[in-house]
Amino acid sequence: MGGLYVLGLTGSIGMGKSTTADMFRDAGIAVWDADAAVHELYTSHIETIEQIAEIAPIAVGPDGVSRDILRDLLQADKNLFSKLENIVHPAIRMHRDAFLERCREMDLKLAVVDIPLLYETGAEGWLDGVLVVSIDAETQRTRVMGRKGMTEETFNMILGKQMPDVEKRIRADFIIETKSLDHVRTEVHSLIEKLAGKKPNA
Repeated sequence: MGGLYVLGLTGSIGMGKSTTADMFRDAGIAVWDADAAVHELYTSHIETIEQIAEIAPIAVGPDGVSRDILRDLLQADKNLFSKLENIVHPAIRMHRDAFLERCREMDLKLAVVDIPLLYETGAEGWLDGVLVVSIDAETQRTRVMGRKGMTEETFNMILGKQMPDVEKRIRADFIIETKSLDHVRTEVHSLIEKLAGKKPNA
């Protein structure tokens, strides 16, 4: 591993994963974001865009791949999902590996990879540890239903694709309850000290 500890960060929708990832960044830790990587591939990676155009031509326009149109197509045709995965997964893996290689070249001690479907895709197999962010179901629902454009149907569909929170907690190496920003920040800083052997940036 060259001295680099690769920490996976995950959590179900509304659990505070993005906020936690930002706190790692604010503390000076390199963070790779799976969703941001997909966005980059869909908007600027010509090979990926061309391959998706072959299986879902109406989802591709002058700005690249429309995730909204793609999502509608996936809901209508379940067979499309595996075809899309065969295109996106290898490209994402290359993107992530390049990030980790840069971290090793910089002799970093800790890197965080933010992966929404971490356990669902078996990613824990190549990670040194996994941090799960969690909160009670009632708070989770309140947070998610407060998002613009969110519906009960969409929320339930997303939950259906995600491993139950209780199972993630059982499998996690580290858990942070996202009950308050101050609590999360304290826990993040404590974890950085433990895994990187240094005090985080203030």
